[in-house]
Amino acid sequence: MLLLVVALSATVWTYRVLVLPQTEGELRVAGLAAPVSITRDAHGIPTLRAQSVEDLMFALGFVHAQDRLWQLETHRRIGSGQLAEAFGESALDTDRFLRALGVRRTAQAQWEAVQGPTRRIVEAYTAGINAFVEQHMAVRPPEFLVLGLQPGRWEPADTLAWATMMAWDLGANWNAELIRMRLALSLPVQRINELMPPYPGEAPLPLADYAALYRALKVDARLGQHALGSAPPSGIEGLGSNNWVVSGARSETGHPLLANDPHLKLSAPALWYFARLEAPGFKVAGATMPGLPAVVLGQNEHLAWGFTNTGPDVQDLYLEEIHADDPTLYRTPEGWARFETFEETIRVRGQPDVKFIARATRHGPVISDAPAAGTDGLTGPSQAPRYALAMRWTALDVPNTSMEAALAMNQASSVQAFIEAAALNIAPMQNMVVADREGRIGWVAAGRVPLRSPDHDLKGQVPAPGWEARYDWVGYLDPALTPREVDPARGWIATANQRIHGPDYPHYLGSEWALPYRQERIEALLQARDRHSLDSFAQMQSDELSLATVKLMPFLRRAKSSHRLAAPVQERLAQFDGTMTAQRPEPLVFWAWSRHLTEGLLADEVGPEFLSRTMVGSRNYRDAVEGILARDDAWWCDDKRTPQVTESCQDQVDAAFHKALEELETLQGPDPARWQWGLAHQARAEHRPFSRVKALAPLFELRTPVGGDTYTVNVARVTLKADATTGERYLNEHGPSLRALYDVQDPSRSRVMHSSGQSGIVLSPHYDDLLDRWVRVEYVPLWAPSHAQGRLLRLEPVR
Repeated sequence: MLLLVVALSATVWTYRVLVLPQTEGELRVAGLAAPVSITRDAHGIPTLRAQSVEDLMFALGFVHAQDRLWQLETHRRIGSGQLAEAFGESALDTDRFLRALGVRRTAQAQWEAVQGPTRRIVEAYTAGINAFVEQHMAVRPPEFLVLGLQPGRWEPADTLAWATMMAWDLGANWNAELIRMRLALSLPVQRINELMPPYPGEAPLPLADYAALYRALKVDARLGQHALGSAPPSGIEGLGSNNWVVSGARSETGHPLLANDPHLKLSAPALWYFARLEAPGFKVAGATMPGLPAVVLGQNEHLAWGFTNTGPDVQDLYLEEIHADDPTLYRTPEGWARFETFEETIRVRGQPDVKFIARATRHGPVISDAPAAGTDGLTGPSQAPRYALAMRWTALDVPNTSMEAALAMNQASSVQAFIEAAALNIAPMQNMVVADREGRIGWVAAGRVPLRSPDHDLKGQVPAPGWEARYDWVGYLDPALTPREVDPARGWIATANQRIHGPDYPHYLGSEWALPYRQERIEALLQARDRHSLDSFAQMQSDELSLATVKLMPFLRRAKSSHRLAAPVQERLAQFDGTMTAQRPEPLVFWAWSRHLTEGLLADEVGPEFLSRTMVGSRNYRDAVEGILARDDAWWCDDKRTPQVTESCQDQVDAAFHKALEELETLQGPDPARWQWGLAHQARAEHRPFSRVKALAPLFELRTPVGGDTYTVNVARVTLKADATTGERYLNEHGPSLRALYDVQDPSRSRVMHSSGQSGIVLSPHYDDLLDRWVRVEYVPLWAPSHAQGRLLRLEPVR
């Protein structure tokens, strides 16, 4: 037995030595034109130095493959719709959706249009990834071994496909269109506007009665309940981020300072990979993303920049009428046209290949060809559908110059040059703040915005009849006309996914802005001091006061219950100020109460299954609940499942409080003083796919208790839907994927942090060594200190 243990230990040790990348010494690498040095610091962050930008990006691809090869593999498979080949039948619907959407096909067409320096850089980056895999990978990382897979070859189109998938996460509002369409099968438009209300202070968009439209089109109302129950889940709605910048007049240094924390899905490893890149005429550091040859967010020698998601309406769905006698035809304003078709073959692990025909119309891909689109029951009987559902989306345009934009921004030398570079960005549209060493600060909303005709009476809010020309896009907004601001007199700029323009802005960007609570708190904190420092910015990034909680607390404090814990809990709530501290019970009580309240108010009208499937992330109907309570709205508060009793809003508030107390007593015991928000509200960084494997999840995924909530500056988005694997509620799976603070005058003071570690190899000490610092809102230097020593690896070209 002892010999077996020794042999097993020796095998594991040998594998660990072989799987971790070589970080010292010298490697001879085919594909380089000249030597490259890679110096890794104590955190595993590399500084890459090359004699050309092409060799520099080759080296970036090489280190991405060294440290994040499995992540690259998942990015490649997602973009190309090849997940089922690795993960089996459970991933088949996702692959069908991605093939129907045509991400990889479009990426190949976009790549064929790329020319000049951008083409050379993407090719060099691609060669760097493949050089590591084919020349210097000693053994495969654990995920490949467990699943019996070999790394796929990276192609330039894979880079563009992954960029499209990031745009999908940051620019997708098709789900909201589909939700409204489903609701219209059972609710009038007025009630839908109350359930999905406009931005605070605004009136609903003046739309045609789309519920009547769908009745006229014979979208069968009897299918409503089935349709409501199969709406697609979304982790997309309301994705957040914060950024702000102050001028020298508002900083302690007398020079601009900038902060950014983009909120994305937490993953193990993190989406971001820190790197410092240096070549003649090119010096930039910050957050790169495996799969992309650029610093996405960071600082160069002249300026620093940060993004938040704008949330524009850049996707429209269209009902395409199918010819009753010839299903290869669909109706257009000029008559019947033939669907464009693509033969797709999906390899499924352990099963025969699956073949299907993907289709496209003049508007774009037909997403109803994929079960994952959740369109069953909307387009007619599955064997003979009356309609197909197509998508128009800016990110699928050819050509797409977003990669050119990223590289130009990396090399911009002033605020004005940065804004000019940003004009090349197509998708995702981002609120970009920037500050330069000359003391200027600015902001621009950069991305392609579709123009809709004045007689478009649905305004992209719901699927439109595709055979009516008035619903077609009529062009794009001039990039110079998107919202922007440079050097405002107040001395600061901030964005947090709020509505970014006033009522006098003449162009329609969208209507699905995030609720303004984070923005209001950021503005209050910016104005609370005459001058800021990076330390005060760090305090802002750690702020856990939830203004959304403050707004609803008066209703919770009036809640009554016969539960024996009601009195002691109310004593605590009387002193609660809305700060969502991980160690306190009050945030847990509030979110449990608000969840039960939302279900009590809405489930009878929209169906409990629909509510459960759609109540995720910021699509938690908080704005609807606020409106119902503020109006004391008897229609929503009455539980229509109990016809003999008319429930008041106070009845619903009380019932939710009672259910919350019952839930929390079961969850965390009989003593409210021992309840803790962080015990339920854990940040979970998902590992693909091993978070879904019970035996492997503890080894690969990352978890830690956190405070905050969906509406705090230090955001920790609350998941109300029960986790499919564990059944847990209140997990935090979206948060500050990156925190960055930049001093443009003294870059040595700039600091950053992401949510895992630099390595994606679970056996590496750098797999999770940044996690605790991330929780404590601490940072590491962005730039390597001049005196720092690191592990040096030289890549020498093969002559």
